[in-house]
Amino acid sequence: MSVVLITGAGRGIGAATARLAAERGHDVCVNFRANEAAAETVVAEVRARGRKAIAVQADVASEPEVARLFETVDAKLGTLAGLVNNAGVLERQARVEEIDAARIGRVFATNVTGAFVCARQAIRRLSTRHGGRGGAIVNVSSRAAVLGAPNEYVDYAASKAALDALTIGLSKEVASEGIRVNAVRAGIIDTGIHASGGEPGRVGRLGPQLPMGRGGLAVEVARAILWLLSDEASYTTGSFIEVSGGR
Repeated sequence: MSVVLITGAGRGIGAATARLAAERGHDVCVNFRANEAAAETVVAEVRARGRKAIAVQADVASEPEVARLFETVDAKLGTLAGLVNNAGVLERQARVEEIDAARIGRVFATNVTGAFVCARQAIRRLSTRHGGRGGAIVNVSSRAAVLGAPNEYVDYAASKAALDALTIGLSKEVASEGIRVNAVRAGIIDTGIHASGGEPGRVGRLGPQLPMGRGGLAVEVARAILWLLSDEASYTTGSFIEVSGGR
């Protein structure tokens, strides 16, 4: 594999995945929505590891922007080999009785619709049915998809459950076309996303309660992602790796 596109790669799990992808010999497209400086920092880190990298602004919730994102990869990096659907959002902790339709729409637009549209663009490039050479798609899901995130993010959990369904269904659609589709379910990982939910210290609060006694690191999720992208996972599709410290 050579060219990997990682959505939401300016921070957290996406940034860690970009750095590790470079170490494993991949060129990387660092997609970002708003923070160009953070994305350019990741690009510099990839290049420092001897690989090509570009930062491309695009909101995955926008179908035209996703099309432009993939066209930019085609033009500047070459033939796509892997997609990591990592971009994800959540909003402030709330009970379902406090969540309105507008919030649900925002969360699903990025976490679900964005993943579908990115997967569609990737398939059109990877599938042997379309003249491609095959490849891999890895969706970054969450243990919340299974646990439901009560009193915090049931809407986010539902969006990740939808991503899990995409993983299973799509894997069966394209298995005969040279594309493997898998997911990583991340647990309590030390990234900036918790601040978006209004509790920057969430990892510190919940980490000691986990079976392993700590929160996880973004690079620990990235290692699972890179394995699923690699030829070492050549007979693995429609599968999930739980990176959650036993949660």
